Amino acid sequence: MLRSNHTKKTALLVVAVLATVMIMGPSISGINSVLAKQKYNDWEDCRDDHSKNWCKNYFRHHNDHDNDNGNGNKASQGIGQSQSSSQNSQCVSGGSTSGSCNNFSFQNQKNSGNNALAQDGNGKGGNKASQGIGQSQSSSQNSQVVSGGDTVGSGNNFNFQNQVNTGNNALAQR
Repeated sequence: MLRSNHTKKTALLVVAVLATVMIMGPSISGINSVLAKQKYNDWEDCRDDHSKNWCKNYFRHHNDHDNDNGNGNKASQGIGQSQSSSQNSQCVSGGSTSGSCNNFSFQNQKNSGNNALAQDGNGKGGNKASQGIGQSQSSSQNSQVVSGGDTVGSGNNFNFQNQVNTGNNALAQR
């Protein structure tokens, strides 16, 4: 009995956390757009805000020496988001399993603002640029219920996914 109450409390806590993420997600997601506009001059400052791979990519594409060879400008930028959820549940009971073995997946992605890129080649051979916004979400859910009693509200899989992009993905070159 103690284990059943603990499981229900854990499930309730997980649902509460996921609901909070869905509600707060749009306001929290704006943080990345602020950080993406910052220019980093050294590795330590970049690593304070981002992962090692993000910083490697940033310095590869924002190296000021690219313009020294007279070949114009090179730039690459993007916004990428990915979410995945994999859930399995299995209930076996000799009694009631009402409201048990449910899977809930709440996923929300929001991009707002602009992903703008402008270049002026200054007559040095042109510009190279690439940019994009990419989002993906996936959810895999399985549930099995074996019960000797009531199974009302059991073994359900709920998946809520939302993706929103607002603003512009603009590129200008001269």
